[in-house]
Amino acid sequence: MQSIPVDVTRLGTLLCVVGPEPKLVNRETGELKIDKDGETVWTVGVSVRQQNTRRASVIEIAVSGEPVGIVEGLRIVAVGLVAFTWEQGGRHGTSFRADSIAPAVAAEPAAGGPLASALRGGKDKGGDA
Repeated sequence: MQSIPVDVTRLGTLLCVVGPEPKLVNRETGELKIDKDGETVWTVGVSVRQQNTRRASVIEIAVSGEPVGIVEGLRIVAVGLVAFTWEQGGRHGTSFRADSIAPAVAAEPAAGGPLASALRGGKDKGGDA
């Protein structure tokens, strides 16, 4: 199976919509999927909003080891994201895997900018906002 690197710089917002859950191999037995290094594989439901559009898709991203600090509603970063196509038993699709998933670091407004002023209540030193 060939993996295709995903250029995450071309994606817009990545938002966790389903928190991390261990990936099951067998629902009946509860057997968990384990990677080649013996770590449990986890899945995270992610809404991906394409840049400069209103279009959004929901994908599941698999990652080895439990992603720390990932909760529903949080903007995230997927490091080393790859896609791969699969076909099995007449079904087919595209799956996604990442080296890691982490909370996105939000940019803070500039200390003296208009947004910072608005967040402080609308008034700056020396006049109205």
